Amino acid sequence: MAETEKTEAPRATGNRSTTPTSAAFVEYIASGWADRPAVAPTPRDVAPYTARRRAALSALHPGRRLVIPASPARVRSNDTDYAYRAHTAFAYLTGWGSDTVPGSILVFEPTASGHDVTLYFREAAGRDSDEFYANPEIGEFWVGPRPTLGDVSVELGIPTSGLRGFISEGIEDLDWSVPTLIVRDADPALTARVDALRGETADPASAADASDADLARDISELRLVKDEWELAELQRAVELTKKGFDDVIADLPEIIDHPRGERVVDGTFGRRARIEGNAVGYDTIAASGPHACILHWTRNDGPVAPGDLILIDAGIELDSYYTADITRTLPVSGRFTEVQRKVYQAVLDAADAAFAIVKPGIIFREVHAEAMRVIAERTAEWGFLPVSAEESLQPDKQYHRRYMVHGTSHHLGIDVHDCAQARRDFYIDGVVREGMVFTIEPGLYFQPDDLTVPEEFRGIGVRIEDDIVVTADGAVRLSAGIPRTVADVEAWVSSR
Repeated sequence: MAETEKTEAPRATGNRSTTPTSAAFVEYIASGWADRPAVAPTPRDVAPYTARRRAALSALHPGRRLVIPASPARVRSNDTDYAYRAHTAFAYLTGWGSDTVPGSILVFEPTASGHDVTLYFREAAGRDSDEFYANPEIGEFWVGPRPTLGDVSVELGIPTSGLRGFISEGIEDLDWSVPTLIVRDADPALTARVDALRGETADPASAADASDADLARDISELRLVKDEWELAELQRAVELTKKGFDDVIADLPEIIDHPRGERVVDGTFGRRARIEGNAVGYDTIAASGPHACILHWTRNDGPVAPGDLILIDAGIELDSYYTADITRTLPVSGRFTEVQRKVYQAVLDAADAAFAIVKPGIIFREVHAEAMRVIAERTAEWGFLPVSAEESLQPDKQYHRRYMVHGTSHHLGIDVHDCAQARRDFYIDGVVREGMVFTIEPGLYFQPDDLTVPEEFRGIGVRIEDDIVVTADGAVRLSAGIPRTVADVEAWVSSR
């Protein structure tokens, strides 16, 4: 990587800087630049929706200042950063996704009738400034041009202002007798500064910190029901994810030939994610053979052998950050063996049973209970349980959970496990409502050394995961276009 240094850059590396500092160089690099063609900004489709989201949050916190940081870039290795991702709360309330300027801050300032909202970000620097060429964190030579305040304001429908002045002086000039809440985990340095200004310590038991938790909770709970724009994004993410699975199937000969075929699966899907969206929505699980029994297998460094199953849990994240979350378990050779088919069909039956009960008014945890009913029945039928299915389903027994220890569903949206700060009464014990999007993903996993099952079952892991949206009278699979029955999966794999 190229390197430079300026004292204005917090991560400056003066011990190895070669940036010229002569007056001649400074004068020369500031001159000779053509004017850039002006491109009129246009409002983004998401802008009316984010305006309603901000209004809903404002109504929950009258008289309070709300601070929602985008988060700064995170250092990966000295002067290189991890791929940037704005905080979920910020993206939800602004509509800014993969093109967010790192370090931006959304501020709700209370008024008599609600809030004035301002988006602060580090605007473009002039080419006559040393920041332009000498600051590796924000300089245009290093990270590309930044948008103007006016353009962003038009695109997002939010008043904007420069971050530099706000951070250096403006934040201190605010009236700190006004109750102020901040999304604490987005920007630790800014959170510490806000704590000091409002006279609080970073003590989770303090009144301010407890109120901060309320803010995070409220934003999570607002996100439980998706609006029309969000549903369209999620549907598109699922459809593009289907293309990623198609790519994997097309590459199966190369995948099988490589000693680390799981890595080829990972790379093939990741290529599609980068072509079509922002990235993968989470680390891809490409788990072949007994690796499929490891729930979060992301090393993906094993072979993909004919005769085995490969469990692929993957999703494409769009530039808006909305992501799919799909799992398919594929027979590498194109056909399930008799035992593989038996396990697969049991998981499919559990998924179908759970899906069948989804409608507004049920309790979210009932979806899991219905899937578990089928899992208990099948494992009892096969003689794997020391008691009947009915007895195993009792809260003080749960023998069948040995073979599926995870939950069946989680909400889905900007985060793959969305709305995580919502209260239990709104989540697992909450009432299912129209517009909610969540997964249904039962599985069966028979560890290779599990002596409670016959040898022919050992090392088989199957999960089937679909993304669904709750409708007025039931539910729809967003992922209905991705093959899932035994016959359809076999045809899909054999189509390469």
